[in-house]
Amino acid sequence: MTIRFLVLGAAAGGGLPQWNCGCRNCTAARQGSLVPQTQSSLAVSLDGRSWLVINASPDIRQQLRDRRELWPTQLRDSPIKSVLLTNGDIDHVAGLLTLREKQPFQLLATQALLETLADSPVFRVLDPAHVRQEPIALETPFFPLEGLETRLFAVSGKVPLYLETGEPELGLETEQTVGVEFRVGARRVFYIPGCGAIGAALAERIAGADLLFFDGTLFTDDEMISTGTGRKTGRRMGHMPISGPDGSLEALTRLSIRRSIYIHINNTNPIWHIGPVREQIERKGFAVGYDGMEVALATGSR
Repeated sequence: MTIRFLVLGAAAGGGLPQWNCGCRNCTAARQGSLVPQTQSSLAVSLDGRSWLVINASPDIRQQLRDRRELWPTQLRDSPIKSVLLTNGDIDHVAGLLTLREKQPFQLLATQALLETLADSPVFRVLDPAHVRQEPIALETPFFPLEGLETRLFAVSGKVPLYLETGEPELGLETEQTVGVEFRVGARRVFYIPGCGAIGAALAERIAGADLLFFDGTLFTDDEMISTGTGRKTGRRMGHMPISGPDGSLEALTRLSIRRSIYIHINNTNPIWHIGPVREQIERKGFAVGYDGMEVALATGSR
């Protein structure tokens, strides 16, 4: 058996290019020297017929159009059986509004995230007669697809921007921001598109994994400030930087993970370009995710 992972969207909120941004990367994407990237999402399958989509990007219509595996095979049909949410950020939930066409699927999330959606009347377009909402408890195995053992676990984060009132508490490990663990046969795979820090518990959990998709939002913590594109640090936005002694690159390098891929990459991040910064992470064995990237793992013994 093989487990397939399709990167539907590799960029952070706003995508590449971002609609109102004229930074170096966005300009290059418009001019054709960088390939445009849609907003963060991943699809998973064990048989190539039934799929789990993790996070419903605002770009989901384009993402589904671009992947033949996710096309309907009948008049009203979809191979997407489940949609799983890792947090309530706009770039992870807005695409649910595109999936409102009375198509049956499971919507899986923590109770806290489902309550966040319930508080917004616009998400009532997801007809409960067709979209079955399933609250998932942390650290409890569940099977969004037959044979795909899955767990959610809390990671460092914060509430979505639209729920902030004043200065939010950072570094919370609650149902608001979660990572996803898959276990199939001898394989362990993790998808963590948003994470503010790698503490001892998270490091122990992901050490020795076969595959890790990890938050690569910003290369440096002050990237938004230094590029003139924002006023917040990465950590203030709930994302640890890649670089630096307390960045994800150093922390993950120590964990003997077989393959690590950065995803949820901001439009300002220099790793989009081939050059010294990208070479720095590639020398450590890390890859930069991109739209259309596929990773397949045989699920037998290592």
